Amino acid sequence: MNQKFPKTERIYLQKEIDDLFTPGNSKAITDYPIRMVFRYVTRENETEPRVKVLVSVAKKRLHHAVDRVRAKRQMREAYRLNKPNGTKAANIAFIWLADKPQESSVVHEKIKNLLSKL
Repeated sequence: MNQKFPKTERIYLQKEIDDLFTPGNSKAITDYPIRMVFRYVTRENETEPRVKVLVSVAKKRLHHAVDRVRAKRQMREAYRLNKPNGTKAANIAFIWLADKPQESSVVHEKIKNLLSKL
């Protein structure tokens, strides 16, 4: 299983972000401290990855930049280690909900639970 997380697997285009968060287009599942918003898509190009991911931590939740960076790193690492394989093509956003930093083991478990529900 490929455990890399290259830029091609990341959502960075504004159009993809807008499509993901447009009401009615996507579904959301919450497993505190993380919320997963996802939308099934069709990929025209075979070279594109099946799943693309966005990671977001709001300044409103974690006020210190070091805490936000750590939370993003934890979510990216948990996704990288628990990538879904053989699923439909989808765009996924992981959004941090907690007001305090969490242990990495908690984040890994929550991401694993959310990806199993995908």
